[in-house]
Amino acid sequence: MRQMINKNMLVVLLGLLSFCLNITGVESAGLSSTDGPFVRVSQRDPRYFELTDGKPYIAIGFNLVGPPESKDMERVVSAMADNGVNYCRIWLDQALWSVEHKQSGRYDAEKAKELDCFLALCRARGIRVKMCIEWFRSIVAAPSKPPAKGSFPKPIHHVANGGFYTNMTDYLTSEKGRIQFKGKLKWYADRYGNEPAVFAWELWNEMNAVQGPWYPWTQEMLPELHKLFPKNLCVQSLGSFDHDRGRDSYRKLCEIPDNDILQVHRYHDMGAALTICHGPIDILAADAVRELKAFGIKKPIILTETGAVKPRHTGASELYEKDKAGILLHDMLFAPFFTGAAGTGHVWFWREAIDRPNHWSQFKRFNRAVEGIDPCEEAFEPVMVEHPKLRIYALRGKKTTIAWCRDAASDWKTEFEEGKSPELLQGIALDLTGLQLSPEFNNARVEAYDPWQDALKPVTRNGMKLVLPEFKRSLVVRIRAGD
Repeated sequence: MRQMINKNMLVVLLGLLSFCLNITGVESAGLSSTDGPFVRVSQRDPRYFELTDGKPYIAIGFNLVGPPESKDMERVVSAMADNGVNYCRIWLDQALWSVEHKQSGRYDAEKAKELDCFLALCRARGIRVKMCIEWFRSIVAAPSKPPAKGSFPKPIHHVANGGFYTNMTDYLTSEKGRIQFKGKLKWYADRYGNEPAVFAWELWNEMNAVQGPWYPWTQEMLPELHKLFPKNLCVQSLGSFDHDRGRDSYRKLCEIPDNDILQVHRYHDMGAALTICHGPIDILAADAVRELKAFGIKKPIILTETGAVKPRHTGASELYEKDKAGILLHDMLFAPFFTGAAGTGHVWFWREAIDRPNHWSQFKRFNRAVEGIDPCEEAFEPVMVEHPKLRIYALRGKKTTIAWCRDAASDWKTEFEEGKSPELLQGIALDLTGLQLSPEFNNARVEAYDPWQDALKPVTRNGMKLVLPEFKRSLVVRIRAGD
């Protein structure tokens, strides 16, 4: 068996090596593959995703921003695939794969070979990649040292450095600036326009934070994305929804017809204006999803950036170092989906939250919790069930109802700051009447999955009441209608 595995691995590695070697002779286009389906908004339920072959797709992943070095990329991609990660987001203008790094408006085909190899790895392992095109926020001749917090300058665009613009407003509003950006989109489309490993094309990271008008520019560029990438989803993103005035900006973006996904960013941040961002992870994450659902727009919702930060986004939170069990990541993954999102929450600080503490298994546990679930077919409706000891986030479906039961007395504060171990909950009763199930569920089969023990557990049923098996922190209950 070991020899067979080694031979199979050798074949895969040689294939990928051959791919990366072959592309070194290609200068501009022709690297895309038509193998495999693309991700689209479901034709059965526009609140969820599916593949173009009709199979459901739940976006399970994180932000691979600040990517690993090339020599470590295969290990990271393998860890992702081995644990059921099928999505990641990258920033194309980071150093590893930035093609516009020497001169404004000039694109380096040689540098793109790093991205070609990464997409080949992802394609081979069934991982889709959201391609965020830009993230700089200012255009200056020479950045201050150190650069001002949050300025993220791109000096090559400035006239003093051979560029064509004096500031961000000039870049975003001038005809030359708009033509140049569309030219960059065309360059990417020629190379990757038929690439099924691409989940979506994203115009800009948190564009309302740039030093220029984001809304009219977005209205013009989203249709351009759709024209150039007709097989891919097209999106825009805004900054962290951590203050009340963010609601109007999010509504404006969500109402743009060409914005395919309702994306939201929100973090645990003790410096945030919204106090909900100071509390339990599951509550702040679920609330972010509900904020967008309240707009009444039937499109997929994704908490596409989340995590724990030092006050006012001044770095990764110290909570990650205290989190030996992956509690933060667990809540970031489960809460959004069980509130009606089309995927898990997508964590930032992937090294601190996932890789260094080796919390990869949290993704595998989420996969087991939703195994065999087709959200598009179920037409899920999110329901919160009142309970004296639990926060119960349930998805009520046509044939399956699935509930994530979170211990309301245990969270990052009780475990990390107060030093309290989570209670072993025993004999917890759950009244099914709170779920308002249809008659098809009268003879339903019920089972529980404990993600902390990675184990299926029996549930005792007495009429409309369930007695849950003992558990700590959280439990997933699956209720399947009888045949």
